[in-house]
Amino acid sequence: MALKTKITVVGAGPVGSMLAIILSRCNYQVDIFESRADDRLNKSYQGKSINIILSDRAWLALKSIGLYEDVKQCAIPLTKRILSPKDGETSVQNYGDGKQALWSISRDKINQLLLNQAEQEAHVNLHFKQRLTHVDFNSGCSSFTYQKDGRYAHKEVDADYVFAADGAYSKVRRLAQDTPRFNYSQSYMKQCYIELTISANADGSCKLDKNALHLWPRKDFILMALPNSDGSFTCTLFLDYQGKTSFESLNNNETVNAFFVQHFADVLPLLNNPIDEFLNKTANPLFLVSVDPWVINNKVALIGDAAHAMVPFYRQGLNCSFEDCHQLSKIIEECQGDWHKIFPAYQAQRKHNADAISKLSIDNFIEMSQINTDSHAQLRKEIAAKFQYKYPHLWQPVHALVNFCPDISYSQARDKGIQQERIMNEIMQIDDIERCWQDEFIYEKIRVLITK
Repeated sequence: MALKTKITVVGAGPVGSMLAIILSRCNYQVDIFESRADDRLNKSYQGKSINIILSDRAWLALKSIGLYEDVKQCAIPLTKRILSPKDGETSVQNYGDGKQALWSISRDKINQLLLNQAEQEAHVNLHFKQRLTHVDFNSGCSSFTYQKDGRYAHKEVDADYVFAADGAYSKVRRLAQDTPRFNYSQSYMKQCYIELTISANADGSCKLDKNALHLWPRKDFILMALPNSDGSFTCTLFLDYQGKTSFESLNNNETVNAFFVQHFADVLPLLNNPIDEFLNKTANPLFLVSVDPWVINNKVALIGDAAHAMVPFYRQGLNCSFEDCHQLSKIIEECQGDWHKIFPAYQAQRKHNADAISKLSIDNFIEMSQINTDSHAQLRKEIAAKFQYKYPHLWQPVHALVNFCPDISYSQARDKGIQQERIMNEIMQIDDIERCWQDEFIYEKIRVLITK
């Protein structure tokens, strides 16, 4: 079958690579352009975060392109999270039903696997060190600069359609802001983050439980740790950018050392040079992107972080982006390759779901940072957990719906979460709830409320 449709994909990260694989198998000619060098040759990832979390939405997409087993061999299962509050005992919370897991993997490893697969596809061409300079949103023609014989050269690439998979700082999205009726907003959280490290023991073993996400919640800020395949842990400290206790106020050895001693004395001995690392690193911002439309002139479409950059507190950024690609493949099939139908259907299905998980991610920072610091909140969780145990078909917590139920959309999960919140607010108003919370009438009331 002759290839009549050419598609340019901007960005050769995990999303652009997965998208190219899917489009090639739908019999489109795909050219991927990446501004950086080939990551597989550099042996070092140049981005911000070196490990990511995969949940069932990502696995569903990876399975659809035949990379499920290859990726899983390189990932570490996280069956639980371990909470270490400042005051109180360490606790363990299983993910899902105890048999389910989230998976930690280095971003560069999954990117390499996807690039290797994309390179093997019949209709994919990879182009590195090609920097996008212009997009014609009417024709689909794109311009790139590159170095040739020590000088910068320029070329134009014609295509029928363009996909922007160039991440949270998307150049395509910036260019789209000059098109009519393009709505764009970017908002920053007051928190920023830096990454610290817990190295492996001398024999390569881990200093913490390898199969857990570790959290040190401190109400207004939080430290988390994810395992790497070499036995080390990547730790992320989320802290206000400005204020009394913030990246701005902690600006010398004395104040930084006092901060760690006061708030993270339990983990301080495990961290590699945390004081120097803190002072030598620039805090990275946490920001959200809202874009409408995702598709311009039925020629250029945004996908992944280019369309919906979100904060990382549900660890769903890449999961949502992979789901974008997977759902697009279904839409292409349903619309029989008619892009005048594909693009509107893609935006209609994906945008409201991306908006939903973005809002859930913001809310989850508050929940994570206040774990074990609010007895009232803890009681709510115990009541909800007991009801779930009694009526598992009626109640699944939102985190389970998000991570382990890809057949439930993000927007449906958020709606269920809002319903559960409303029910629990009513339950917590019952007189003397602290004393009677285990009584059967409490759970009958929840059952009635949820089945109305």
